[in-house]
Amino acid sequence: MRHQRVAKKFGRSTKHRKMLMRSLVTNLILAESIKTTLPKAKEARKDADRIVTVAKKGDLAARRLAASRLVEPKAVQKLFDKIAPAMKDRKGGYTRIVKLGTRRGDAAEMCVLQWVTAAEAAAPAKDEPAKEVK
Repeated sequence: MRHQRVAKKFGRSTKHRKMLMRSLVTNLILAESIKTTLPKAKEARKDADRIVTVAKKGDLAARRLAASRLVEPKAVQKLFDKIAPAMKDRKGGYTRIVKLGTRRGDAAEMCVLQWVTAAEAAAPAKDEPAKEVK
């Protein structure tokens, strides 16, 4: 029975599933926004939020822990230099999931997983009028 089991298995072995999540979080850090299926995004969001919480400490032990959980060294550097300082005032909820609808081939529900601060910077403020393009 699966009582109180939260994690999804995605029909993969344990190693494959862990590597999939590591890869999704690494690509989220590098690209700041990824397009994936809704269940994968929900699982990757948990790991991404945890790793930002670790990175906010900023010490050497946190950097080594992040390096052990990410695939690319560039992702670790970007996490500590840009993403964690941008999230220093937030207590959680560092990511956002935007649903896109279903995929044409297999009707899988697709979404975009992105950082909250990146989405706020990209969207114009509600008080400012939109700029006209000539």
